[in-house]
Amino acid sequence: MNHLQGMSMEDADVTRQLAQFIVESKFDTLPSSVVKEASRAIVNCLGCAIGAAQHDTVNFAMAALAPFFGSPQAQIWGRSERADILHAALINGISTHVLDFDDTHFRAVHPSAPVLPAIFALAEWRQFSGKELVHAYVLGVEAEIRIALSVFPEHYDRGWHITGTAGVFGAAAAAGKLLKLNVEQMTWALGIAATQSSGLREMFGTMCKSFHPGHAAQGGLAAALMAEKGFTSSTRALEAKRGFGQVMSSRFDPSVITNALGVEYELSKNMYKPFACGLVVHAVIDACLQLRHQHHLKAEDIASVKATVGPLVLELTGIKQPKTGLEGKFSVYHAMAVAIIYGAAGEAQFSSEVVCQSDVANLRSLIEVEVDPTVRKLEGYVTVILKDGREIKCHVSDALGSLAHPMSNQDLEDKFRSLTANILNTKDANQLLEQCWNITQLDDVGSLMRLTSI
Repeated sequence: MNHLQGMSMEDADVTRQLAQFIVESKFDTLPSSVVKEASRAIVNCLGCAIGAAQHDTVNFAMAALAPFFGSPQAQIWGRSERADILHAALINGISTHVLDFDDTHFRAVHPSAPVLPAIFALAEWRQFSGKELVHAYVLGVEAEIRIALSVFPEHYDRGWHITGTAGVFGAAAAAGKLLKLNVEQMTWALGIAATQSSGLREMFGTMCKSFHPGHAAQGGLAAALMAEKGFTSSTRALEAKRGFGQVMSSRFDPSVITNALGVEYELSKNMYKPFACGLVVHAVIDACLQLRHQHHLKAEDIASVKATVGPLVLELTGIKQPKTGLEGKFSVYHAMAVAIIYGAAGEAQFSSEVVCQSDVANLRSLIEVEVDPTVRKLEGYVTVILKDGREIKCHVSDALGSLAHPMSNQDLEDKFRSLTANILNTKDANQLLEQCWNITQLDDVGSLMRLTSI
């Protein structure tokens, strides 16, 4: 029976229960599969962030904020600059997410972008082992996803960007674990995080989308640091009448946060993207690639294309004729067009230059997308009608990168190398990969961070 049954939300004391779990958790109790998944997530995260180090979004943020950096405590990944840990968390959080290539929980949040930048920055300032960092990361992901799911999907449907709103809790929990906060301090840290929770879906397709996890990383880290020094907050920040859950959703379910804590780990449901855009369009990209390969498909031979997708696809990626690379990531039409023309949907295919190419724009105009509510989130159907009258079809039931069709360790390593090839030299890339795969053997995680510098 649900241990919260019959209690009011305020009586449930969910914030303190979560804080107590985080504080009392031991590394040795983590399933080995979850520890291995942490290494996969770290490889993916650092590859995405380093690959985006010179993105305009990162450059503009650096130009605006670098004059205000404090002591050079932590590395800006893929660059030469260092910053104080709060600014490093912010910038690295932005770079991790800006390509929209970072990991995704199967139901809700991009888990790593708010958490890893916060704790890697902290680990450069105060020395921590790989085991300590991995343990904190797993717990941070657990906190952010459970809190996200407690208000999902209504919270997301209202227009909140759940990676930003829940990510701040993950960063606070993970940083607080590294700082060895006690239960009272951890409860405060979650409360300080709650009052900073933010991020609007209106910002999708702009630089602000990646600002959300960066801000969450910075805010969560600050929350843990402040709680460590005695800065107080409500101890019922999650469940109170005017707390996060009930303010952010009319369907808040606090039991989601506490049920099976320490038994089921949300990181085990993490997914990694083979394509540099939203996971909801991966199935139709996959289908286009298969048709291109099987039928030697060329854009000039196509009369029309029809895709049948689930409801979220047009809601999230319905931009018919994008004008920028960031808008292209939110266009199912663009994603399908580049898959057919280039046989790829990596970061290069979502550049502003490619978005504005006439052949890509012409093919986008031939694509029709139909929503079918019975089609699952990571499923898609594509039909191509050729100018000679032939009709070719492909159905992808589970997109590459999904839990049913996951990327292998080698796939993730290949993705990392592709993203970082023009930034890191081969020696540093090899060393960084080796240390990521064996992170629990490191005495000082700072050694790994130094390899991200150019």
